[in-house]
Amino acid sequence: MDNKAITVSLAVLAVVTVAACGGGDAPTAGSSTPAAAPAGAIDPASVTDPGTISGTVNFGGATPEGQLLQMAADPYCLTSHAGAEVMAQRVVVNDNGTLRNVFVYVTEGLDQTFIASGSSIEISQEGCMYVPHVLGVQANQAVTIVNNDDTLHNINGQPSGTGNNPFNFAQPIKGMSTAVTFPSAEIIPVKCDVHPWMQAYIRVTNHPYFAVSSEDGSFTINNLPAGDYVIAAWHESLGEQTQNVTVGANATAEISFDFGN
Repeated sequence: MDNKAITVSLAVLAVVTVAACGGGDAPTAGSSTPAAAPAGAIDPASVTDPGTISGTVNFGGATPEGQLLQMAADPYCLTSHAGAEVMAQRVVVNDNGTLRNVFVYVTEGLDQTFIASGSSIEISQEGCMYVPHVLGVQANQAVTIVNNDDTLHNINGQPSGTGNNPFNFAQPIKGMSTAVTFPSAEIIPVKCDVHPWMQAYIRVTNHPYFAVSSEDGSFTINNLPAGDYVIAAWHESLGEQTQNVTVGANATAEISFDFGN
C-alpha cells in the first residue's frame, strides 16, 4: 500500500471512529420533521396579485485564474471525473461575463411571517463535490444531505450564530441520506474533513424569497407580495451588495448587481 492510500485509509478510519463513538455532533441542527408554523404565519401560495424580481449578477474586471483541485488523495474522487480537471468553485465567472453562486434574497420589507415548505431540499455529494455549492433554504424547512459517491464523506456544518447547532456526521455508504432543519436564519459553511477541498454554503432565511444565480448569471424570485424591498446579493468571497426595489402587483421588477475584483 503506498503512502497516499495509507493517508486516505487513516482519514477514513478516524472519521468512522469519531462518528461511531459519538465524538462530533450528530445531525443536531434540527429534526427531519419541520417545526410547527408560528401563529399568524401565511402560506406563500396564498399571496394575492404577487410580483416577481428578476435580474442578473454581472462580473467586471479580469476573470480570476481558476484553482485546480488536487483529488489524488482519494482515487475514487480522481477517477469519478474521468480524468477531467476540476476547479474550485470559490469564484465562478460564466462565459457571458456573469457570476455564478450568488445568493440573492429579500433582506428588508417583509412584514409577514411565512409557513416553511413541507418539501425537503437536497444537497448531494457527487464526484467529491457538493451539489449545489450554495443552497438556499427557509428556516424549519428540511434539508436532505445525500451521499451519491462510492466513498466515505463526513458532513461538518459549523453555524456561527446561537440559533443553530453545529453538526458533524459520517456517510460511509453510497445512497445514505440524512435530513436536518435549521430554526434560525444565517450562513452555514459546510465542509468534508476527509476531502478538504469540499466546501459549500447553506443560506437559511426566515422567508421563501431568495434565489441563487445560475450558469448564465440570472436569478428570479417569484410570488412576492407587492411592496418596497431591500434586496441583497451575497457572494462567499466578494461580499454583499444591496439595492432598493419596488415590486408591483402582477408585475416584474428588473434589477442587476455588479461584482468585480
